[in-house]
Amino acid sequence: PGSYSGAPSVSRQRVESLRKKRQLFPWFGLDIGGTLVKLVYFEPKDITAEEEEEEVESLKSIRKYLTSNVAYGSTGIRDVHLELKDLTLCGRKGNLHFIRFPTHDMPAFIQMGRDKNFSSLHTVFCATGGGAYKFEKDFLTIGDLQLCKLDELDCLVKGILYIDSVGFNGRSQCYYFENPADAEKCQKLPFDLKNPYPLLLVNIGSGVSILAVYSKDNYKRVTGTSLGGGTFFGLCCLLTGCTTFEEALEMASRGDSTKVDKLVRDIYGGDYERFGLPGWAVASSFGNMMSKEKREAVSKEDLARATLITITNNI
Repeated sequence: PGSYSGAPSVSRQRVESLRKKRQLFPWFGLDIGGTLVKLVYFEPKDITAEEEEEEVESLKSIRKYLTSNVAYGSTGIRDVHLELKDLTLCGRKGNLHFIRFPTHDMPAFIQMGRDKNFSSLHTVFCATGGGAYKFEKDFLTIGDLQLCKLDELDCLVKGILYIDSVGFNGRSQCYYFENPADAEKCQKLPFDLKNPYPLLLVNIGSGVSILAVYSKDNYKRVTGTSLGGGTFFGLCCLLTGCTTFEEALEMASRGDSTKVDKLVRDIYGGDYERFGLPGWAVASSFGNMMSKEKREAVSKEDLARATLITITNNI
């Protein structure tokens, strides 16, 4: 009788021990930037029958909600084309899903976490970016969720090395252009990051940071610029009335920036041959907008395109 009564207790202790060793799902990562929130979700594909039986309804609900939709509300988007399939992460096999939404919708995301009872899963959200600090109190007081904050530049360096190591569904994520100055011979080729150091890493977010990386653990920020993705989106909102990043890019794809910018040929009548400047090169971004007639002739799409060219030319 003594042995019989003790066996279930030992069994329960073993199960609890296994649970503690096993990293509990769900696995999320958050990058809360100045313009966009990027969320990565690991969808396990090797769940055992025992795990499925133990899985609580809220966890099933979260997995179904995230993987069966490509849009969440009016602004959340899952980038299906970026999904990484059949990865091994911490000994588990599954898929990585990438979701994004505007940072100004973060309060709604935290409220959704509360409504879906995230806190009952006893999970800690790993988060990086400035918003990991800005919204930490809201996560705790509204969502009853704890954030494990990680430095965004540390994550950037390690993330690039990780993505290179796993590839993109069998294809390399890193590439370079051979013969970039020759339109006919220029071609895109895979780049091997096995021994890349030292390297310059340019991170284009709301603003831009440029890092000198000497090893995976040794780097420094050497410079940066406040002109970045946030500048493009903000100016597009002002100039065109667009309300989403996707809308801004779509408008830019249909525009003609040469109606907005003053080109070398507008000043010289052609190329500036002495210094090898072609006539189509931009001499002055938005330079044509000094003219009332030209202001009246441009479209919102032209303005969006010129804004995109202005920002990318200055990075």
